[in-house]
Formats: sequence, structure tokens, C-alpha cells
Amino acid sequence: MSDLGKRTLEILKRFLSVLRSQPAIGVGLTVVLAMLLAGFFLPLPYSPTRPDPLNVLQPPSSLHWFGTDSDGFDVFSRTIAAAARDLPLALIGTFLSALVGVPLGLLASTKGPWSERIMRGLDVFQSFPLVILAIAIVTLMGNRLENVVIAILIVNVPRFMRLVRSEALSLRESRFIEAARAVGATPIRVMRKHMFPNVVGVALAQTSIAAAQAIGIIAALSFLGVGVSPPNPSWGLMIQTGVRSITTGDWWVVVFPGLAVLIAVAAFNLVADGLQMRQENER
Repeated sequence: MSDLGKRTLEILKRFLSVLRSQPAIGVGLTVVLAMLLAGFFLPLPYSPTRPDPLNVLQPPSSLHWFGTDSDGFDVFSRTIAAAARDLPLALIGTFLSALVGVPLGLLASTKGPWSERIMRGLDVFQSFPLVILAIAIVTLMGNRLENVVIAILIVNVPRFMRLVRSEALSLRESRFIEAARAVGATPIRVMRKHMFPNVVGVALAQTSIAAAQAIGIIAALSFLGVGVSPPNPSWGLMIQTGVRSITTGDWWVVVFPGLAVLIAVAAFNLVADGLQMRQENER
């Protein structure tokens, strides 16, 4: 077996070991994966972007499983299709946040006056409410999907930086770090070879938490008319449409996309809880 095959097998074995020790991670990942696969590949009974004006506000039935909204859209089709838009936006934005925030957090853990200035600047930045900050970013940059990803990136990078920096500062006093410095390892090598592997666990847990928050931010942006534009399906946009109808007793327009948001957020939080428990057990 090639070296690549051995490494892949080793990673797979370790991943299965993690799932056995923390079933919550497997449950959460399964739910997220199922929602993604349904959003991209599940055959939909109706078009999620083409309304039927003759079937407005129809209750759930054998023809429309989740009913229809005030515009005649099939709620089931749009709820499933929205997963193919909201989840990738959240995952891409969160992945980029980790990609930027983790290295910056390691660099910010180095001693120096500039490091403290950066962290104090982040304190000011994080004092703004996340949703308001995301709305301001998307509004200023333009109502496009890539700007939603950028908003998630900007909002979450400080969280990764702060968490990773905190972990790295505690690691700097460890004996194995002092031993690496004693044999002549450069600061970059110490961070890359010794500190980065030890902050991956907390960074992964934060990634899952940030993804759950990103789902909420995307839903809030769509609800407020920023981000995903109609007639494209988005859970927040569907909830906004349903709010106008819920006072007349048409509950299904709000309930089903709201449940989708709840399930997605709960799944990411399950993964985060499992990863955090594993970190605590290893310590």
C-alpha cells in the first residue's frame, strides 16, 4: 500500500474511533450531510422558483406535503431546495473564517506590543451585534451571495483568532515547546509543527459553532431582505413570507422552514458538543 493509502486508512480509522467515542458527532454530521444531499439531489415535486397562483395558501396535503405559501410556492420543494443554498454559504464562510483566523491567532500569540493592539482592536470590533454587522457589510458591499460569505468571514475571524491565541498562549509555557526552542526550532516551525496540531481540536469545535451561527446569520439576512434574493429559496426568506400569513392561521408557511433552521443549527451544535467533550476527555 502506498504512503497516501496508509495515511488515508489511518485518518479513516481515527475518524471512526472519534465517532465511536462521541456518537453526537456522527449524528450531527449525518443530519448535515442528509440535508445537503437532499438539497442537491432529491427530486422535487414542484419547482422551487416557479409559483402556482391558482394554489395559494393550501394546507399540507398529499399534493403539497408542506402546503403552499401566499405566492403559490410549494413549501416542501422550497424548504429542501433552500438547504442547497443556505448550508453551502454557511460552510464556505465558516471554512474561510477558520482558514484565516487560525493562522492569525497563532501569530497573535507571539509576544510583542502589536499583538496586544490587534486583540484590543478585535474587542472593539466584536462589541457590535453580529447580525447588525453582517447587514451593514452586505448592504455596503452589495446584495450578492459572495458578499454574504464575506460577511460571515469577517464576523467569525475574530472569534477564531481569540480562541486560538488563548490556546497558543497556554501552550507556550509547555515543556515540549521549550524543548523545541532549546534545540533551535524557529518560531514559525514551533507554531507549524508543535502548536498548530494542539489547537486543531478547539478550532474544529469552534468551526462547528461558527457554522451554526452562520446559519442563523444567513436566515436573519434573508428575513430582513438582504442576502438571498427572491424567488431563490432561502429559509429566512420563507419565514419572512410566512410571517404575513401566520396571523390568518396559515402556520405551515413558517413552521417548516423554521424547523429546517432549527435542525441545521442543532446538528452543528451536536458536532461541536461532541468535539468539546472529546477535547476535555483527552486532557
